Amino acid sequence: MPRVVFDIETIGVDFDELSQDAQDYVLKDAEDEKKAKDKKAKLGLWPLTGEVAAICLINPDTGKGRTYFQAPASPNRGEPGQKVEPFVEDDIQYEALTEKEILERFWQEIKGYEQFITFNGRRFDCPYIMLRSAALKIRPTRNLMPYRYSNEEHIDLMDQLTFYGSFRTFPLDFYCKSLGLESTKMEGMSGDKVQEYFKKGKYKEIARYCSADVRATAELFDCWEKYIRF
Repeated sequence: MPRVVFDIETIGVDFDELSQDAQDYVLKDAEDEKKAKDKKAKLGLWPLTGEVAAICLINPDTGKGRTYFQAPASPNRGEPGQKVEPFVEDDIQYEALTEKEILERFWQEIKGYEQFITFNGRRFDCPYIMLRSAALKIRPTRNLMPYRYSNEEHIDLMDQLTFYGSFRTFPLDFYCKSLGLESTKMEGMSGDKVQEYFKKGKYKEIARYCSADVRATAELFDCWEKYIRF
């Protein structure tokens, strides 16, 4: 069965570029400056105030994949950037595109697979992709949110490893290490640093981090399939 593992990294838009109504809504529960700062730092977590910075798709059976990532010429006003040429590392092809192009490529690729695997994709990646696609007027090629209690189309490892909420959740790296897997996650990098890296123009680092997350998810999927799945 053709199957693919995927993951996304996201960034928040510039708060000052939001309309006044949108700014007021984002900050409506912020009682002080610290809470307002925290709210602004989380804009990337919401698809209507954020963007997809990178998407990685890897075939768990071949180990080959593609990572598409944003690399704008000027990440910050007045700071020059540089063009990033396509490259290949560890059987993964990397290509810098606009967010719209990233999503268009994603929808073209995902339709060729019968099954997709994520880690917390049902609660984050999938609805995020679908809403960002709608915002950019891109029509999905398939439903990323099929029936939750079936693992025929979408296997969300967060659901499977918590047995649909019977146990508490843990980060991807914690599951990998606890189950004795040699996690390929990047040391010293985490999702909450993506915004900072993007502002500094560290686009390749974000792309590699996204790929490492997908490699780790593929390792975890292999463990789940061999020792837990029925």
